[in-house]
Amino acid sequence: MIYLDNSATTRQYDEVTELMYRAAKDNFGNPSSLHALGFEAGNLLYDARRQIEDLLPPAGNVIFTSGGTESDNMALLSSARKLRRRGKKIITTKVEHPAVLETCKRLKEDGFEIVLLDVDVDGYVEEQVLKAALDENTIIVSMMAVNNEVGTIEPVIPVGRTIREYNRQHGTDIMFHTDAVQAFGKLPVDDIDADLISASAHKFHGPKGVGFLYMKKRHSLPALILGGGQENGFRSSTENTNGIAGMGLAAKMACTDLVMKSSRMGIVNNYLLNGLKSEIKDIIVNGPEDLGYSMHEHGKRCPGVLNITFEGTRGEVLLHTLEQDGIYVSTGSACSSHKTGDSHVLQAMSMTHKEIEGALRFSFSEFNTAEEMDYVIERTKAAVNRFRRLGSFR
Repeated sequence: MIYLDNSATTRQYDEVTELMYRAAKDNFGNPSSLHALGFEAGNLLYDARRQIEDLLPPAGNVIFTSGGTESDNMALLSSARKLRRRGKKIITTKVEHPAVLETCKRLKEDGFEIVLLDVDVDGYVEEQVLKAALDENTIIVSMMAVNNEVGTIEPVIPVGRTIREYNRQHGTDIMFHTDAVQAFGKLPVDDIDADLISASAHKFHGPKGVGFLYMKKRHSLPALILGGGQENGFRSSTENTNGIAGMGLAAKMACTDLVMKSSRMGIVNNYLLNGLKSEIKDIIVNGPEDLGYSMHEHGKRCPGVLNITFEGTRGEVLLHTLEQDGIYVSTGSACSSHKTGDSHVLQAMSMTHKEIEGALRFSFSEFNTAEEMDYVIERTKAAVNRFRRLGSFR
């Protein structure tokens, strides 16, 4: 099996699975309980929090959630509730994850003004487009760090500076949120100057159903989930101790030697791209061709993602053909796979219906190798040629 759908989910580290098993077996107490078992479970939460906070910008706290979607929802809904007396304008982009876009739709129904910023043909938001949209009615800006479909590194670092400067000049207090689900564990995020940062464990070799929201210490958002007051009152519900422990270890492991891992991933990514270009005619790279290895290299492509259109084919047919050869890829975001219609990301990049229909996303982890890519290139070439020979595209 060659797994190239790591933007959808990753395989857990074996060490994470073992830790979660031990926690479920031996540390099953409620972390809010006052006895020894509760104290042991609480220690697991404490350790995981420290492991994750060490990898994020300073002067912030981590709130444990059920995943990236809840983290995005909390960032937007709680911020909007807190700031609604100051203004009603929320700025985001046309290429965000549905967890952001659908939340913004709900906020629009509640009377907020939602501005969706355009992107260029690489899925990149030009900084001046954001600057032009800012005004004193703006309360939230939400921009993803790395696009989940094409891998574009968005300008979250200069945008963070722009928002801080705007706040200083105009006496505003605009909140800046970034969805870093596809960045955390692939690129360093500790120098992103954001008030709120979302991430999800299963994207960096941790368990599903657990994530976090980073929040700068100077903020105090109203809780989205109410109840017993866990997570210092920011998110009620008994914590998923086993999952959180696994997430903490996964974060530490994923970000250890991260520069080296990203470099290796980039080698594999480029090897596949160059091989496909040399062996298959009429292909389009969707998103930037050049790879970037830090959030400062905005406008380049994260080494974890490669999205290609094979003209004259259908991506879904290619996906299932490759699956028969033991190769797992996707046609786009797994979170949108049950929806009909073209990818909203590729549409925003001004691609035609036929170009979108022939798109495949290959997404990598530290476990993929260049040797695997030789087989992927061979089988992809055979699948594309077979489809084109049959003349199935209409």
